[in-house]
Amino acid sequence: MARTINVVPQERVPKTFWEKSYVPEIMRGLAVTIRQFGRNTFSRKENRDTFTIEYPESGTSHYPERYRGRHRLMLREDGQVRCVACMCCSTICPANCIHIEAGEHDDPTVEKYPAVFVIDELRCIVCGLCVEACPCDAIRMDTGVHMQPRFDRTTAFHARDEMMSRGGLSLATKGGRDAVNEDYTW
Repeated sequence: MARTINVVPQERVPKTFWEKSYVPEIMRGLAVTIRQFGRNTFSRKENRDTFTIEYPESGTSHYPERYRGRHRLMLREDGQVRCVACMCCSTICPANCIHIEAGEHDDPTVEKYPAVFVIDELRCIVCGLCVEACPCDAIRMDTGVHMQPRFDRTTAFHARDEMMSRGGLSLATKGGRDAVNEDYTW
């Protein structure tokens, strides 16, 4: 059985030559730009609309409480990395910035560990999905440290040992979500 759809044609309002040329809109945009430039250039500092932080000379800006920051890998009591190379974080990462290669561990109680764990900070979108996907509280983004600007692309790759040095002892119990690290200072 054929379905009929009622379509109501709409008539377009014809534009004048002046409206088709976009000259009025260009003039309106330039007026806004000139007004903001004049207001911020010639007004007193206290009354400016925009504020510029001259980083790093004048200090850093205030980050919100929920700011994630750089990645860090948590440690076990024996100093080994807590990650078991389950690949959950690299699987869920929408930017594909996490590269893990699993290796066999010498300890028979540990099945495997990340022989290679690298995060490309240039590709990372700081979404935090890797932290949420990790079943063993191995990766966190609670450092509150801003990702520094780079002059060389090779310095944007953070390896396992570097992230372990930023990490601390994880107090999470096996199968629990009570992962609070009191020893870590911002």
